Amino acid sequence: MKIVHLSFILFLSGVINTVQSSSTTMIGVYQGKDLYVKNPFSSDGVGFCVFEVYVNGELTSDEINSSAFAIDFSILGINKGEEIEITINHKEGCGPMVLNPEAIEPHSTFEIQTIEIEHNILRWSTINESGSLPFIIEQFKWNKWVEVAEVKGAGTPKKNEYSFKLLPYSGENKVRIKQVDYTDVARYSEAKIYDPGVSRVSFFPAKPESAITFSRETQFEIFDKFGILITKGSGKSVDVSGLKSGEKYYLNFDSSFGQTFTKK
Repeated sequence: MKIVHLSFILFLSGVINTVQSSSTTMIGVYQGKDLYVKNPFSSDGVGFCVFEVYVNGELTSDEINSSAFAIDFSILGINKGEEIEITINHKEGCGPMVLNPEAIEPHSTFEIQTIEIEHNILRWSTINESGSLPFIIEQFKWNKWVEVAEVKGAGTPKKNEYSFKLLPYSGENKVRIKQVDYTDVARYSEAKIYDPGVSRVSFFPAKPESAITFSRETQFEIFDKFGILITKGSGKSVDVSGLKSGEKYYLNFDSSFGQTFTKK
């Protein structure tokens, strides 16, 4: 008579279960809302697809044996704005469908408490952030708002403080802060206007062969005759060796717009 040890049976059962199951993981931010999950029948027709749900590594007590269920984060003691990781374990051959994934997306809800510029340092503080999103710093020049940097947001509702060193341009400077969440709708701070008192930037030569040099560090853009952006960046020079000889190009830099040069 062949004897099979119980420990081997349990091990084999675990292997079979691993092979026949899968998991779906989502990472997001708790926004004070439940997550709703559509739970189909398993492919073998026995029971429902999902058999357990974990939030931040903790097994939930939500009632999941139904065609749809909610993951209630509030009973887990999770604070609004806190990052969460959801793992939904389910049988192979079927899969749950999260009906409102936007419920755990970071939302742009920041409120500016203070915003100021001193010695070209932009400083601002916020409250009521709902998930970490970048703050995009924009300067108004060349007849448009230009993105110059990103600063990662803390994402918490408490007071958060930020700073960034600006590269000013000559004349009146206008600066603002922007944030965009999953809706693709931007939220803006008020625009701050100041005069840094810096000299106007010049460039040379008018017919460059390999590089354009600026009188001091500046942001720049180069466009071809069709208005197609060729390159952009910041610095005291820009490599133009790859441009076509004899062609005219348009250069934005400092506060100057549409300056022309011809590649030698």
